[in-house]
Amino acid sequence: MPPRPRPPKPLGTITRGTTNPNRLRRVDRWLAGPQGHRLRRAAAPLVVDLGYGAAPVTAVELFTRLRSVRDDVEVVGIEIDPARVAAAEPLARPGLTFRQGGFELPLDGRLPVFVRAFNVLRQYGEDEYAAYWDEVRSRLAPDGLFIDGTCDEIGRRSTWAALDTGGPVSLSISLRFGAFTLPSDVAERLPKALIHRNVEGEPVHAYLRALDRAWLDAAALASFGHRQRWVAMCGALKADGWPLLDGASRWRLGEITVAWEAVRPG
Repeated sequence: MPPRPRPPKPLGTITRGTTNPNRLRRVDRWLAGPQGHRLRRAAAPLVVDLGYGAAPVTAVELFTRLRSVRDDVEVVGIEIDPARVAAAEPLARPGLTFRQGGFELPLDGRLPVFVRAFNVLRQYGEDEYAAYWDEVRSRLAPDGLFIDGTCDEIGRRSTWAALDTGGPVSLSISLRFGAFTLPSDVAERLPKALIHRNVEGEPVHAYLRALDRAWLDAAALASFGHRQRWVAMCGALKADGWPLLDGASRWRLGEITVAWEAVRPG
């Protein structure tokens, strides 16, 4: 997909910008872990924290975490609000910079390996997100991913959709053990593409119900801890034919990733 012409002004609107330290640790762990191969293969790994908010802490954390994968990774924090960019400048350093911009990704023609936009598109209308998905996808490196995610205020409940240049690839759910009663408690944190689709007859609703059933069926393992129960739940879903894209090493972290085709809006 050829990059779209860059718009004359930042594409998007200023969002609330609230954030907290360590809020995005779950998605960062996923990027540095099972997706780290994308960074390792890149000739010049470039990563974007899109819409980092009123404080640049998530961009700084992303930079630190991905440097464990490639010590030459470059992270650019992009914010549409120029005041937020100015406030972030004192934290800039070699490999970490900040720019004003939006979904057009003002990167001087360079193509990022990762674009992470968390708690951004959830503040847009349901009729808007698809165009922004397409805009960012058109500006990815050939092996790149766009991560559109949402989490609660301190990162205990998190979900994200991953998209490559061809479209949506997967949905990940990551929960802190002890921070939920049923896996479907995460429903209010689904990405914009799915949050209004959690109704009877929609694939994502069926998926969350399947998670709940398997979690309840594994109740006998509760005495061994939440981790063992979660792993059993994930194994049951895989046995039932759900196209899971990860395995026990990720499940033990309270994470599960399913192919987008299983939850694609009907």
